[in-house]
Amino acid sequence: MSAPDFPPSPGDLIPAGDLSRRSFLRTSAVLTAGLAALASSLRPLLDMDDLPSAQRFMQKYYKELTPDEMARVLKRIEDEVAKEYGVRPHVRDLRPMDGVEFVYALNLTRCIGCRKCVHACVQENNQSRNPEIQYIRVLRMPHGSLDIEKAQDHYDPAMVPEKGYFYMPVQCQQCRNPPCVKVCPVHATWQEADGITVIDYDWCIGCRYCEAACPYWARRFNFAKPSIPRERLNPDMAYLGNRPRRLGVMEKCHFCIQRTRAGRYPACLEVCPAGARKFGNVLDPNSEVAYILRNKRVFIQLKEELGTSPRFFYYFDV
Repeated sequence: MSAPDFPPSPGDLIPAGDLSRRSFLRTSAVLTAGLAALASSLRPLLDMDDLPSAQRFMQKYYKELTPDEMARVLKRIEDEVAKEYGVRPHVRDLRPMDGVEFVYALNLTRCIGCRKCVHACVQENNQSRNPEIQYIRVLRMPHGSLDIEKAQDHYDPAMVPEKGYFYMPVQCQQCRNPPCVKVCPVHATWQEADGITVIDYDWCIGCRYCEAACPYWARRFNFAKPSIPRERLNPDMAYLGNRPRRLGVMEKCHFCIQRTRAGRYPACLEVCPAGARKFGNVLDPNSEVAYILRNKRVFIQLKEELGTSPRFFYYFDV
């Protein structure tokens, strides 16, 4: 039985050359639509005024930079800050000192909950003022409890300290076993020899994995472009410290690296009116922090059951 006769399809009526042209036009239409969709998806990026410069985009990983390359990076940052704020900063790349491991000790008996440390930190470290980014969170705790679930970090009494409460400031604990470092997919955060966990803001991709991994609520993400009034900019800066950050990157306490690696105390310590904060090199047996850890009632390393081994210690006088 012969096959039935069907009318020719439209393609059969067109020469082979026209078929190729049709395929080309069809493919071109698909590509055009795809490019239009891509352009639409990239439009928010094109509208951003904080796109990286070519120099910053091509910058090598921090640990691979030569001294000459770092010098050029620091100059680029100084130029960018001067252009944006009208203030010429001094930006340094301060490396860890030999034989130094920094630790913090905080006297819960003395802390009065005034939160001067919070605001001194913001001022020193060029944190955004609008919205305001704060590295330190002061928890108000009822006497007789160390249950963080019962703590309050929003309180506004007429006077502090308040009867029936004590205060626990919490910031980056500079863990010996930092979970934030383990989850960073691009190695933009790491722990240095002096115990400080740092962030390279030029390398951070803003995935926020580190924020999710941190059990101390210590990391902050810039959902908006940081805003710092020109007159409040601190021009004494460090590459891994308090230089201005940009939209879409993480930041946190770094023990005022621009101060402590230059032989000064953190800003939060200097402003504390009660002398509740102590800081120093635990490897020096004559340091104040080494004495505290040997002789005081060191009550807690926050969430020590997680195995993070914080370098931030809480203690009592009694």
